[in-house]
Amino acid sequence: MTSRIPAPTPSEPARIGPANPEAVVDRPSHAFKAGPAEPAELLSPVFQPNQLEGFRIGVTSDRRSSDLIDAFERRGARVVHAPTLRMAHSQEDGPLLADTRAMIAARPDVLLATTAYGVRRWFEVAEADGLGDALTDSLAETKILVRGPKARGGIRAAGLNDSGMSDSETTASLVTKVLSEYPTGLTIGIQVHGFTDEEQLDRLRAVHKQVLVVAPYRWIAVDDTDERVYKLVEAICAGQLDCVTFTSAPAVHALFGAAEGMGVYLALVAALQTEVVAAAVGPVTAAPLEAAGIVPIQPTRFRMGALIRLVCEHLEQNQIVRVATLQGPVALRGCVIEIGDTRIPLPPTALAIMRALVRARGAVVSREELTLALPGLVDDHAMEVSLSRLRQTLATPGLVATVVKRGYRLNV
Repeated sequence: MTSRIPAPTPSEPARIGPANPEAVVDRPSHAFKAGPAEPAELLSPVFQPNQLEGFRIGVTSDRRSSDLIDAFERRGARVVHAPTLRMAHSQEDGPLLADTRAMIAARPDVLLATTAYGVRRWFEVAEADGLGDALTDSLAETKILVRGPKARGGIRAAGLNDSGMSDSETTASLVTKVLSEYPTGLTIGIQVHGFTDEEQLDRLRAVHKQVLVVAPYRWIAVDDTDERVYKLVEAICAGQLDCVTFTSAPAVHALFGAAEGMGVYLALVAALQTEVVAAAVGPVTAAPLEAAGIVPIQPTRFRMGALIRLVCEHLEQNQIVRVATLQGPVALRGCVIEIGDTRIPLPPTALAIMRALVRARGAVVSREELTLALPGLVDDHAMEVSLSRLRQTLATPGLVATVVKRGYRLNV
């Protein structure tokens, strides 16, 4: 065991992580209380019950998915929930407890805390097994570095304090902070989340004598009998969603893996590059999307509430197609057509036709083009039947005009 890292001195500022000037309120070292959860609506816009009416949003997350679903549905959106991964705890916490005992015995010089949930669960499991006091005591003199504000809250809720935060709220930047600011040859502890990032662990192992890992939870693929993911992939490929939200990079990889297994990976990527908006909670989540050539929207503040706000604003400001017609203003918002003050939901075939006509903004769209726009394999007759039903649904005579021997257009 190496000696404890000394307190910073003016002569060696870069060798030691900065001390946190904020004091933690007195509490027993074994006490553990969950820090305040961030309300999903905290950063969301002023509530408007019909703000997202007509829009269809896919939610891929498992944990805290109810926050997203509730926020979107309360604003009128239709939500398709298909967790591509689910969080799993071991049937027994034997491995976690064994790793905890190893951490207690080693009394690490530096601990890296990556997620608030992981920290909370780690201390809860330790407390339930009678190891809470020993774990807190073993970390009392440890320099604790956190990946972001939430992990900091988890550490402080455990009665401990941190010595600094990563620059960009990523595990890689947290490891970089250790390697650049601390001496080599230390005993390092790290609380990992979901999938273990072996690349970052190898960076630590290359310069430190011991690296101890605790994994309070892990991500696993959903059961093959759960068809929600496959239906989500089909909906994305068919353009039947307006936006898909992602809150973790593993969830993106899992969706891509499902699409590959279905033989529609390229179609999925093409849809997310064009008609379907991908929304990522932050740059780590966005990375696999960007690697596939998809440009996701992402909030400047990597929080659930900020993601909700961004999705609402983006759909309302960028995904509503408006056209002035002789019958009045027309707006296509997701699967709803807005004619004046009236909003009419459209079935998939009618929506495909209306989408083509609205985007043409009064230009003629040929029968062949409309037929190709319809989902599935259809012929001209099926298209004309669908067009007739669309006109009946719209109940606005003259809005969709026939151009003899050429096709159809909106009457602008």
